[in-house]
Parts: sequence; structure tokens; C-alpha cells
Amino acid sequence: MNRSPLARALALGGVLALLLTACSEGGRQQEDDAAPAAAETTMTAVMVTHAGPGDTFWDIARRGAEAAAERYGVDLQYSGDPDAARQSQLAQQAVDQGTDGLALTFSKGEAMQGVTQNAVDAGIPVVGFNGGMEDALDYGAFTFVGQDDGLAGEALGDLLAEEGFTHPICVIHEQGNVGLDARCAGVKEKIPDTEVLYVQGTDMTQVSSTVTAKLQSTADADVIIGLGAPFTLTILDAVEETGSEAKVASFDLNADLAQAVVDGDVLATVDQQPYLQGYIAIESLWLQHNGGFVLGGGQPVYTGPAIIDKDNAEDVLKGAQDGIR
Repeated sequence: MNRSPLARALALGGVLALLLTACSEGGRQQEDDAAPAAAETTMTAVMVTHAGPGDTFWDIARRGAEAAAERYGVDLQYSGDPDAARQSQLAQQAVDQGTDGLALTFSKGEAMQGVTQNAVDAGIPVVGFNGGMEDALDYGAFTFVGQDDGLAGEALGDLLAEEGFTHPICVIHEQGNVGLDARCAGVKEKIPDTEVLYVQGTDMTQVSSTVTAKLQSTADADVIIGLGAPFTLTILDAVEETGSEAKVASFDLNADLAQAVVDGDVLATVDQQPYLQGYIAIESLWLQHNGGFVLGGGQPVYTGPAIIDKDNAEDVLKGAQDGIR
């Protein structure tokens, strides 16, 4: 039976989850013996992301990473900076300090190429997660945890096309982020008249004014797409304030966005499950450090896309309110 790459990867992720969590009583005892108590530090790890101020997505990813660090006894240092050069510098500091493992995002992959190679040359395993899947694997990461952003965009594009939308506006809040570009390209693959609108994601006032101006000048836009929960909620306010008839769709999730989907104010969102990304990234480093294990067998470990709409939003609302979805 032939299956798509996404289906195969999701199946692999399910198998891995079963292997890591389902075992006999004897196997469970062995697992408990192998996994260290939280108080016992077994390794150091550094996570460096492209997180921008006020983006709640990264709070969720960090929460997952910290849960894994506590579970496996990892001394974790976390930092984030939206500036690619600064992100690379932070990663290089970790290499120079001799960390045991490095978890990096590759949203602006070329900026991370040199430091990734430096880490590999120093014998420090690197796991890529969240953004820049191809770059991460090409530059030397032993695995990648996240979603294929192009496929995620196509998934939302299919949903919107089925609902009859013909002129989406896809709002990119960080120029040069390959993952965000791929999401909009995926939507456009399914709905050719999709437009891209760039905003400055670190300034929500500018996001609102730019979206408002676009809605006022593009009367035939029928749906506007935010690529992150805080930005989508700002977009939703702009749509309501302008009286536009355009609907709103999204990528990613937080508690307020989950409630907006439940209430019918947002059509749907594509969740990549950042808690899992942070958790599995640190878990992967621990497994690599303690036995040379490689989750995914060298292939990406997918955590999304997962479509959340009115049919299942209630199911994830509690997790979103708890800060893990």
C-alpha cells in the first residue's frame, strides 16, 4: 500500500510513541530505571529559537522542552532571538561552552549553517525543530521535529477551497522565515489567487493598521489568514473594526484562539503542536546522549499538521487553557 510522506511520517511518529511509552511491567521497570530522576543531572543541553517578543507559541514550546528536561534530568538553558545573527551567536556560545546537545530552529537556515557545522565538528549532536526542516538536515542535524510547512499550507488551502473561498490574504509576520513563506505558498498551491501581506510581527499596532488598510483596499478578499495565534487575534479585531465580511483562519494555537474557533469567530487553525516539538527535541538529545538513539531513523518526526475547527475545537480547548496546546 502506497502512502504519502506525511502519512508515513505520522505513522512512524505513532510507532515511536508506542515504543517509548507502551511496554510490559518488566519493560516499564527497565524504563523507569533507565530514565533518571529529575534531580539527577545527566547532561546539559541548550535550546536556541527565533522567538520574538510576545509570541505565545514559544511559551508552549519552551514548556514542553522544560518538561522533558525535568523528566530526563537535563540541565537545559533556553534562549530566543528573532535576529538570525544573534541566534547564531547564542548557539556558538553553547558550542564554545561544550554543551552536550543543541536544539536549534532553522527559520533562517543559512544563518545557522556555520554554527551547526561547528557543533557537529565538536562532537555535539544537533536536533532541528519547528522551522527549516530541509536546512536543518542538510546542515548536519541528526533529526528534525516539527511539521512540513508546505503541506500544512496545502491542508488549510484544501479546507478553504472546499468552503468556496477564492481570494485569501496570507499575512506573514516575519520576513525571511522560510516556514512562514512555505505556509502561504502551500495555500496558494490550492487557491491560486492567494495574496501575501507582510507585517512587522514585533509591533501589533503596525500589524493592525496594515491589515486594516489592506482590507479597505481589497473588497473582494474573502478570507484572511494569520500565521500565528497572537497575530490572528489582532487580525480578527481588525476585521471586526473595519466591518469587513472577510472570514479569518489561522495557523498555530493558544487558549484565546481555541476559544475563537469554538465560538465560530475563526474558521479553523492548523496546529503543529509546539509542546511536542520542545519535548521531543530535548528527549531526542537525551536518547542520542544515552545510547546513540536517533528518533525518526534520520527522517523528520512530524508533530503536525493537525486541523482544528468547530468539530474538534472543544476537545483541545482545555489543553490550550493549560498552556500545552
